[in-house]
Amino acid sequence: MDLGLKKKRSLILMSEDDCEQKRRKQLESSKYGDGMAWCRGGLIGKGCFGSVYLASLKKPKSKYSSYPPIMAVKSAEVSVSSSIQKEREVLNNIRGCRNVIRCFGEEITNGENGQMVYNLLLEYGSGGTLADLIKKSGRNGLPESDVKRHTRSILRGLRHIHRCGYVHCDLKPENILLVATSIANQFTAKIGDLGLAKRAKQTKKGKLIPYWRGTPMYFSPEVVIDGVQEAPSDIWAIGCIVLEMLTANPPWDPKLDANGDDIITRIGELNESPLILSTLSSEAKSFLKGCFSRKSIYRWTAEMLLAHPFLEGIDDVDEDDDDNNVEDAGDVFDINAISSLITSEDHETENEDNEISFSSFSDGFYCWSEEDIDGTETDINSCYSVEEETSTTAPLNEVHQYPITFTISSGV
Repeated sequence: MDLGLKKKRSLILMSEDDCEQKRRKQLESSKYGDGMAWCRGGLIGKGCFGSVYLASLKKPKSKYSSYPPIMAVKSAEVSVSSSIQKEREVLNNIRGCRNVIRCFGEEITNGENGQMVYNLLLEYGSGGTLADLIKKSGRNGLPESDVKRHTRSILRGLRHIHRCGYVHCDLKPENILLVATSIANQFTAKIGDLGLAKRAKQTKKGKLIPYWRGTPMYFSPEVVIDGVQEAPSDIWAIGCIVLEMLTANPPWDPKLDANGDDIITRIGELNESPLILSTLSSEAKSFLKGCFSRKSIYRWTAEMLLAHPFLEGIDDVDEDDDDNNVEDAGDVFDINAISSLITSEDHETENEDNEISFSSFSDGFYCWSEEDIDGTETDINSCYSVEEETSTTAPLNEVHQYPITFTISSGV
């Protein structure tokens, strides 16, 4: 067959496929209905727990609207929407951080067949996901400067989540959204998809709940071996994400079985960790070692990683580190979120990342030594020093007496 005819036929087939995909998206968007103030657009994502649509306001210029002009709407029939409703609860309790996807509310709509549909209104990531960005980078991965910037954004969001007493449990590039900033062609990485998040140290009748959440590719050793998912498990996943950004390859061989059995075997039985390439910079290798300690007690925290030399020298032009501020006026404040923020501020008097200075290093960077089990508390205290402001308040055991005068009305 002539080469020109082949090209024409392939183009015709591609255009037919595109039209069919558009028709399917239109059908998908129409079956769940529109909201009171917004119209449902095309399908932009689909997962196990629901579908995500683009949504636009019916009156975008209205000054009385509390919604942005463009949103992402995560929807599922009410009967199967428990995970999305759980995500709404978590987002309510951790709101106030610019590096976590914002929630604008919820709404019930009526589908075309009369079914009730639960809708969660979320911030729209116009830049797609971090997984999309990594895929576009080719075989070389992202530039290290971009990796540093996105890593810092993710860690700021994760630090806030951990301070609020939650564990994400499913951190991976597909759940990191890129949201446009005020600067052209600049995007900020924000943590999303908290449907599998849980309270830290969640117990049932005094015992840890033996329940795996998330994706095996990003499981830490304690998740596989002990079924424990706490804050250090999220840090292991951060290391996997950073490694994937730097190399454009997943942390484990993608040829391993899709169900994750081989990965679980390598992590749990063979005691393996993701390979850190020797071609990476010394700062990047040191950072990844802090994430990939097999013993969770030696794994670095989000706060410590934010002060690591790997993240030094990044301009702050595209984002603000306001994770301790309540979101913009016009949002409905959640009393649980506000009290959580107050509690975290009471317990942590340090300011931002730059207050922490590493006092002891090995080859230029501090690393945990898993052999030094004794004196762990001393090692942790020597890892970084925090400058604390001197307090002028009176000692707690000092008693003050103040005279009180009052008048009792006659007849009482």
